[in-house]
Amino acid sequence: MSLHLTFHGGAETVTGSRFELEVDGRHYLVDCGLFQGLKALRLLNWRAPEFDVRRIEAVFITHAHIDHTGYLPRLVKEGFRGPIYCTPATRELAEIMLMDAARIQEEDARYANRKGFSKHHPALPLFDERDARAALAHMQPVPFGKQLDVGPLRVRFHQAGHILGSAFIELDVRSSEASTSLVFSGDLGRTDQPLHPDPERLPNTDTLVLESTYGDRAHDRETFARQMASAFRKTIERRGTILIPAFAVARAQLVTLLLRDLIESGQIPAVPIHIDSPMAVDVTDIYQRHAGTSLLDALPGGQQKLFPKGVQFHRTVDESKALSALPGPRIIISASGMMTGGRVLHHLKRLLPDPLNLLLLAGFQAAGTRGRAVLEGAATVRIHGQDIPVRAQVLEAQGLSAHADRGELEKWVQSAEKPPTNLILVHGEPEALKELAREFRSKGFHPIVPRLGERFAFEPRSGRWKSAGSARSEDG
Repeated sequence: MSLHLTFHGGAETVTGSRFELEVDGRHYLVDCGLFQGLKALRLLNWRAPEFDVRRIEAVFITHAHIDHTGYLPRLVKEGFRGPIYCTPATRELAEIMLMDAARIQEEDARYANRKGFSKHHPALPLFDERDARAALAHMQPVPFGKQLDVGPLRVRFHQAGHILGSAFIELDVRSSEASTSLVFSGDLGRTDQPLHPDPERLPNTDTLVLESTYGDRAHDRETFARQMASAFRKTIERRGTILIPAFAVARAQLVTLLLRDLIESGQIPAVPIHIDSPMAVDVTDIYQRHAGTSLLDALPGGQQKLFPKGVQFHRTVDESKALSALPGPRIIISASGMMTGGRVLHHLKRLLPDPLNLLLLAGFQAAGTRGRAVLEGAATVRIHGQDIPVRAQVLEAQGLSAHADRGELEKWVQSAEKPPTNLILVHGEPEALKELAREFRSKGFHPIVPRLGERFAFEPRSGRWKSAGSARSEDG
């Protein structure tokens, strides 16, 4: 059996997950995401694929986040014509997210051309709405647990608990000469959290490709109310605005649920709350159809149990612009969560220079993003060609992450009846990868941390992977 695994993304970085599996000359992709964060990474989105797109027979998607799906429109544009398999909820969320990503890229390109701050003339989007629709036409939903036979692969999607529809993917590889199994974790969720079920236990597998986003830390267990109630009250009392950049999928829903609890318990005054993200509203409807929990039971309008009373939704650009003219006190939730693009940039330009306001970072901030810069104390951030001073109060909410932390990752790996022979660590920044590798090494594993673009060959006799290039094992 000829079996190779190449890491075209999600290696030594927390974005751009894109793994190529080659079985006896047949090629498949697990995830197909965009690089985000540092400019050097973002530029990788524009280079020609390092594999023959037309030879890819199928793509398997773990979940809808853009760093796992965002390259799909470009893949189809470059000539991919096969099926894209995912769970039903992922298919619905991907339609919203890919179309939104296309619109944002088109809007940003138009804005750059209008203002003249782009180095490219004219500035062009990586993909447009037509490309996104073409990619969506290839997506085929597969229910959790159903066996899918694709060439030499027997495929199952298992509940990962990260966001709605998120899965870890089990692949049994069969050939006339040998067989083996792999599990790709995607992004693994946490246990005992609202909105999402716990991840299923890890099935026995020969190889586990494991995410490492929070591989170097444990999540803070202090409640959101204890962290934020006092700061929110003070901001409201000084008539400031609280701006919360939040991912439209899962994070916006969780934040609004927590705000509702703060208001209903009397810990903060009731003030206008604005959801400046049409995508967040649409995503909530999808959550209701799929989640089936008491939190999201059907009521007229479908959102009363999740959103606080009186919350205002802003779908159009004109509504968003009108919101920018309103004084505090109020709370604005807007995408994107790392402040890399979208409507939140216009709110940041207005609100960051004023010390009356508060900026709450409610999720992971990747290296090279504006969110990471502000979190690390930057005095200014560059938005639309301008250096915007950061005078507003900046806080980071701990414990809201939908990613498993180091301890939860370890516990999940140990949930298998038999530990995997091979452990490959991906989708993490270098320090997180290093720390998680050290932790697993202490437990008897021999983890591999692949380099970006590194190709590995499977050796059936030993049952292990060997780098076809410059191997980097974290054994020593």
